[in-house]
Amino acid sequence: MAVLTVSLPELTDIAEFVNIMARFPYEAHLTVGNYSVDAKSIMGIFTLDREQPMLLETETEDADAVEALAHSLGKFLVNPVH
Repeated sequence: MAVLTVSLPELTDIAEFVNIMARFPYEAHLTVGNYSVDAKSIMGIFTLDREQPMLLETETEDADAVEALAHSLGKFLVNPVH
């Protein structure tokens, strides 16, 4: 499992984020505090407190897949690794 921290402050960010996530075949969840939702669910993401950083937990340990995901989500990452 890989964990990235993301921020989705604008409503338009959610649709773009979900479209990116849909390209990846593994499951992923967004977590804020005690709440966790499917990272590919627009409605689920709307239920989270988007003012807070979100943890994106992926169900893959493939380093190349995680790197590709991080690259695709670049503008949404909090403290991206360079």
